[in-house]
Amino acid sequence: MKSNLKKSDTDLKRDVLAELKYEPSVKVTDIGVLVKDGTVTLNGYATNYGEKWDAVRATKRVAGVMAIADDIEVKLPDSQRRSDGDIATAAANQINCSTMFPAGTVSVTVREGWITLEGEVAWWYRKDAAEKAVLHLGGVRGVTNQILIKPILAPADVEKAIKSAFERNALLDAFKIQVETTGNKVILRGKVRSYAEREEAERAAWAAAGVFSVDNQLKVEWYWGLAA
Repeated sequence: MKSNLKKSDTDLKRDVLAELKYEPSVKVTDIGVLVKDGTVTLNGYATNYGEKWDAVRATKRVAGVMAIADDIEVKLPDSQRRSDGDIATAAANQINCSTMFPAGTVSVTVREGWITLEGEVAWWYRKDAAEKAVLHLGGVRGVTNQILIKPILAPADVEKAIKSAFERNALLDAFKIQVETTGNKVILRGKVRSYAEREEAERAAWAAAGVFSVDNQLKVEWYWGLAA
């Protein structure tokens, strides 16, 4: 029988701080952690947007995290300050150098260090790759990904593809996740064991060709382990 004993907020805060310290790209002394009822709030500051992104990603890996509020502020040191034109050029070069994006697929706009990506692709992983290609560039304060996904599969085929992907995935308990499709929108319901598993299920759903949006309603129910 499963035990319902969950981590206390104190234990969860300790584990999040330990994971942030373990992440080499994050300066943990500049980031504060608050925990209430399993929800983690990150505050403080990062010296670049990539560090902020890595801190959130590291927090998602910690068992027992139910939700995350990202209040980390990006404070660029003088050595990393760049003009919007320089950032736009660097971002466009990063994307254009990738064989993943045909010429003209993704456009880049920069305002006050904030990058906006626009365009149209057939796969979520390409949309995700475009964002990851630019988030660690010097001078970047944030990224808004407005790239659209062009539907290429019927809803029934999308649902079938996602369910099959869940069954193949060693990180997911496919029997506890329900998949529904409305047009090219995917809805996930059920229970998962961690925030990381919840995110992995959403990633796998987005990986299906033509998925336009994913409504992730999966609930995290973490427990210490199994009891006799």
